[in-house]
Amino acid sequence: MKILHVEAGKHLYGGARQVLYIAEGLAARGIDNLLACPVGSEMSRQQPAGVRVLPMKMGGDGDIGLALRLASLIRAEKPDLVHLHSRRGADTWGGVAAKLAGVPCVLSRRVDNPESRLAVAIKYRLYDHVITISEGIRQVLLGEGLAPGKVSCVRSAVDATPYLAPVDGAAFRAEFGLPADALVAGVVAQMIPRKGHRYLFAALPGLLKDHPRLHVLIFGQGPLEAELKAEVARRGLGEAVRFPGFRHDLPRWVGGLDMLIHPADMEGLGVSLLQASAAAVPIVTSRAGGLPEAVLDGVTGILCPPGDVAALGAAVGRLAGDAELRRRYGAAGRARILAEFSIDAMVDGNLQVYRQVLEARR
Repeated sequence: MKILHVEAGKHLYGGARQVLYIAEGLAARGIDNLLACPVGSEMSRQQPAGVRVLPMKMGGDGDIGLALRLASLIRAEKPDLVHLHSRRGADTWGGVAAKLAGVPCVLSRRVDNPESRLAVAIKYRLYDHVITISEGIRQVLLGEGLAPGKVSCVRSAVDATPYLAPVDGAAFRAEFGLPADALVAGVVAQMIPRKGHRYLFAALPGLLKDHPRLHVLIFGQGPLEAELKAEVARRGLGEAVRFPGFRHDLPRWVGGLDMLIHPADMEGLGVSLLQASAAAVPIVTSRAGGLPEAVLDGVTGILCPPGDVAALGAAVGRLAGDAELRRRYGAAGRARILAEFSIDAMVDGNLQVYRQVLEARR
């Protein structure tokens, strides 16, 4: 079996890492893998085992020519199936390209943002099957009219190994310039509106009155970076909030957090939450999209209504004031990741869909 994977993301965020896990896992099972990705992207510089990387021009939703370039690539390489892993034009134009080349096509959907029933009826005709990374996303698509037999849930996975090593607390605080007695919360997310940083900043003034040792590290990058930094300054939170940026060595440090906060309005599943759980870090997040599948309320963390600043503040305050609760949630989170979110299970789930699609075509 030969699979052409298409990933249009420029950065090696959670979704792109999932593509690497899938492709390498398939290669270990004897599958021939090609990976088309943008020229100059972080993905194009990767050398995944058993995967041939094919950098090409990918200009986003307005790049109509991407359909023709991908169709030409498909005809030249003759894969048995095309797997589209991302948006930025790769979903629509990749589906068109597969149709033009007459090759079956699978789409991975990683976001839970709504689409109109008309858009779903038209766009999803391009794909033989859709794989969602959470049951929450699957339910969104079913509610918008996609046939149940055309969509399957295969949850994202996490390689827990880098997150299992203990983190030296003193080294962690020195790395990020924190006081020795700091209680440290982290946010690991792109700086875009739906990640909900603003809710945390709104809750922080009250939290700091009750928990003056609380400090927050904002990991990541994105178009809202300047705006978020300005808001921190406007609220007078500069002593408590730091912006370490996008860290390639984050697996080394996540376990040093006392909690992870993810106040998103929308989320497909939340790979950063799975990683934090692997590092035995308790989580406060929203009851949105697939997040209740990543975090079990009252077991591995606390779920809040999306956008509810008061509830978010209360949840963070509860963890901040109870070290034993943080320890218990963290331990339960790690155990759950090791039991339920393995890479092998994700790879086998994707491979099962491929086989079903190819058998149906035959």
